[in-house]
Amino acid sequence: MSESDNSGFIGHLIELRDRLIKALLSVLVIFLSLVYFANDIYAFVANPLVLSLPENATMIATDVTAPFFAPFKLTLFVSLFLAIPFILHQFWGFLAPGLYQHEKRMLMPILLSSVVLFYAGIAFCYFVVMPIILGFFTAVGPAMMTLSPDISSYLAFILKLFFAFGVAFEIPVAIMLLCWSGVTTTQSLKDKRPYIVVGVFVVAMFLTPPDVLSQTLLAVPMLLLFEVGIILAGIYSKKSEQQEMNNE
Repeated sequence: MSESDNSGFIGHLIELRDRLIKALLSVLVIFLSLVYFANDIYAFVANPLVLSLPENATMIATDVTAPFFAPFKLTLFVSLFLAIPFILHQFWGFLAPGLYQHEKRMLMPILLSSVVLFYAGIAFCYFVVMPIILGFFTAVGPAMMTLSPDISSYLAFILKLFFAFGVAFEIPVAIMLLCWSGVTTTQSLKDKRPYIVVGVFVVAMFLTPPDVLSQTLLAVPMLLLFEVGIILAGIYSKKSEQQEMNNE
């Protein structure tokens, strides 16, 4: 490796370090802005469960430190979720100089749509899935049972659901990237649709709590998003073919 190549490599590492620091600082700034409202944030996230609880039932804390650390941890995760646009902006700033113009035109909408879809997945989980799941769980127990959910257990449960639905809603973006990079084609995905349906339910089984309702509520949107991804990838492929014919 020549001296110029070595200095260029070190320069890239320094830029990467600076952008990682900026990304971490964005999370820290958001966290410091929200930490005062940690209890309110937890109350908002726990509201679907509270509304589903029987009359006079409340949430409990089985650990002495849980009333402090549960809202604290939730606020940290919320800060990370809210900082995703800035983190992706730093990622784009590091990656963009090495891309061709047509690659930039392709990747920028994908990055933006990935952020929107991730937030859409979390919103779908909170407003649609959680009331259904929690209403079902709190209604099927024995009559003599007193339901008092632990705040730490609920936090782990809801963060797992948020992450699962946020990632699942990225399926159209993943299909676009796979087709764009030449790893697969829309026709190949259509031919493998029966296997993908089975695979989606297997993935949903691992990403959600061990009950059929949660798995179905995740698997069905994943299948719909898979179809959307195929349609979008097909449209993009036609546009690419037309551009190549025009260039010839």
